[in-house]
Amino acid sequence: MAEIWDASYDPGSQSDDSHQFERLHVEPIYDAFVCPLTKQVMRDPVTLENGQTFEREAIEKWFRECRESGRNLVCPMTQKELKSTDLNPSIALRNTIEEWTARNEAVQLDMACRSLNLGSPESDVMHSLKYIQYMCHKSRSNKHFVRNADLIPMIIEMLKSTSRRVRCKALETLQTVVEDDADDKAILAEGDTVRTIVKFLSHEQSIEREEAVSLLLELSKSEALCEKIGSINGAILILVGMTSSKSENLSTVEKADKTLENLEKCENNVRQMAENGRLQPLLNQILEGPPETKLSMASYLGELVLNNDVEVHVARTVGKSLIDLMRSGTVQSREAALKALNQISSYEASAKVLIEAGILPPLVKDLFTVGTNHLPMRLKEVSATILANVVNSGNDFDLIPVGPDHQTLVSEDIVHNLLYLISNTGPAIECKLLQVLVGLTSSPSTVLNVVAAIKSSGAIVSLVQFIEAPQRDLRVASIKLLQNVSPHMGEELADALRGTVGQLGSLFKVVAENVGITEEQAAAVGLLAELPERDLGLTRQMLDESAFPLIISRVVKIRQGEIRGARFMTPFLEGLVRVLARVTFVLADEPDAIKLSREHNLAALFIELLQSNGLDNVQMVSAMALENLSQESKNLTRLPELPPPTFCASIFPCLGKQPVLTGLCRLHRGTCSLQDSFCLLEGQAVEKLVALLDHTNEKVVEAALAAISTLLDDGVDTEQGIAVLCTAEGVRPIFEVLLEKRTENLRRRAVWAVERLLRNEDIVYEVSGDPNVSTALVDAFQHADYRTRQIAERALKHVDKIPNFSGIFTNMG
Repeated sequence: MAEIWDASYDPGSQSDDSHQFERLHVEPIYDAFVCPLTKQVMRDPVTLENGQTFEREAIEKWFRECRESGRNLVCPMTQKELKSTDLNPSIALRNTIEEWTARNEAVQLDMACRSLNLGSPESDVMHSLKYIQYMCHKSRSNKHFVRNADLIPMIIEMLKSTSRRVRCKALETLQTVVEDDADDKAILAEGDTVRTIVKFLSHEQSIEREEAVSLLLELSKSEALCEKIGSINGAILILVGMTSSKSENLSTVEKADKTLENLEKCENNVRQMAENGRLQPLLNQILEGPPETKLSMASYLGELVLNNDVEVHVARTVGKSLIDLMRSGTVQSREAALKALNQISSYEASAKVLIEAGILPPLVKDLFTVGTNHLPMRLKEVSATILANVVNSGNDFDLIPVGPDHQTLVSEDIVHNLLYLISNTGPAIECKLLQVLVGLTSSPSTVLNVVAAIKSSGAIVSLVQFIEAPQRDLRVASIKLLQNVSPHMGEELADALRGTVGQLGSLFKVVAENVGITEEQAAAVGLLAELPERDLGLTRQMLDESAFPLIISRVVKIRQGEIRGARFMTPFLEGLVRVLARVTFVLADEPDAIKLSREHNLAALFIELLQSNGLDNVQMVSAMALENLSQESKNLTRLPELPPPTFCASIFPCLGKQPVLTGLCRLHRGTCSLQDSFCLLEGQAVEKLVALLDHTNEKVVEAALAAISTLLDDGVDTEQGIAVLCTAEGVRPIFEVLLEKRTENLRRRAVWAVERLLRNEDIVYEVSGDPNVSTALVDAFQHADYRTRQIAERALKHVDKIPNFSGIFTNMG
């Protein structure tokens, strides 16, 4: 093989001689062609004065080294001193060498052609590929011979080889052949060659991937090939993945990144990159591209689905540019900008970035503008969607100006305009504008402004009508809005719902749907729960429409695990219990409420709900309901009927004997039961209420203490009530509530209960040695409200801390 290959070319470490190569003859190297210094065939032979010939570069180096070392200038062959260093070109020899080289290379290329087939031994193919690389590196003009010899298709064919070494060398050779050569790249672009190269990107062997990336990097320098590469399914996706891979070597990552940078010359490629997570090229086009490109890229951005972190990045990068495009562009530009802004405003953090960039004023202007330059309704819907996204980010919208006169989103005229649009547009935009109001009423700082505007516009009636809308999203938005404003305009809302129009029934129909627990159901029951609980007319209407049995069935099914829906379970159950509890607020005035409570044993249900650990509101409302039920017990207890005395007993009392009555309630002195008279001595209610006195939520403690206090109230046997509490170990927890002084309301209730307990001498004796109780009562006596101070004074008298002749509160009831 050494006799066949050009002596100036080292084909590598392969030593296997091919029979085919041995049969081919290559002209021998003549001694006159070889430089005595380099031992290589000369390219630019020059002759010294003594007739010796050398490679120009080599002899010049020899002379330079002689001068630098201080030696005489001598001929490297004869070692005789030279008089002159003139170099005379050996033109004839050079021409001869060039002719010999051309003949030799032609034969060697022919050898390469014969070896480049899938049936040749691997060593021959490797030698051929290496020689082609050598030829292309030696001279760019040689690429012309490679092309004319049709070697490029042969090299491409080697990509199908079963040898990984051959495939890698073929990829490497193709890169050498097409480097900086547009014609060779054009040949490579024909057929499916580029697709084949792309396939190597997914190979497990990193060497093949790296060679394929290197080749694609070179090909991507051609704009025509950029489009070709991008058109291959998966090419850009794989390249983008490689740039973010931690398993690739750094060189491969850098080449993949540079390839993608080259591919950015084609707009379709930029879109594909954005679709596959490489957004920056698209964002750069929006920032710096020509107008038509900005429009195209903004429009495409509006079609992408972005994750939250990407939304924030996009908002920070191009948010201001998109807002400017929306503010001053044509309808087409505004549409593209609006759709892009809609896509990046759905996340709270990105919405805040857009607010800082000034999105609110043009949005509001687009919504309210009519006549010249107004947006078509389909784009106003997009504007409304963006506004809804932005408003739900939770900013202080009462501080951000949106109008020429420094109006804010919660200024009365702005809210009036929103309400007008809600009543005079289509369902889609109505839904989004209702969501805007939902966002504004979700904040304590802005809800009162919106409530005031709704009241002044009289819009509550029209808002209530949306409860019956056929579109679910529209219903949900309206219900959530009404739920938010109901604490501040409960009476107006109750008036709007009361009557025969049907909205109240529609709310209960939503609750009745057997579809798990949806957001709509949670919002509907939340709205019902916020209605004034003591509104007798509304409660009667609910009783007439058989709403409460539905509520009870839902509560029971949730408790039994028959209804599931983790996301909205808590608000749904809390709302159900609050709606059900309103029955207990009208017991004294509505016989049907008592009937319902008895038929469904509501007292037992509320006692069970006291154990809803983790659901503070459920426990609190259940305790409040039990307080109401217990208050009514003394009116529902059936007192025993004693037989009239006989004639003799009426004359001689000593002859009469009172009958002994058994089975009477010790608290109410009559016949009681949990189901019929709601007596708390049944069903372990007292023990469960006492357990809640240690709750971390003050409101739960307050409700539990209020229910317990009904055992000590006027109209019942207080001594027996105290005895019940002693049995339930509830006395000490009541004193603990007093000592903790957690809230003023709790102290007021605790002082009342403690005063009742101190009417018992045994308890007075027990606490007389505890100075903390006296201190707490003295503090209440000095600093509490007027009524509590009176009660605290009486309690202090029980423990002899204030003498009974004290006249501080004389004649006070």
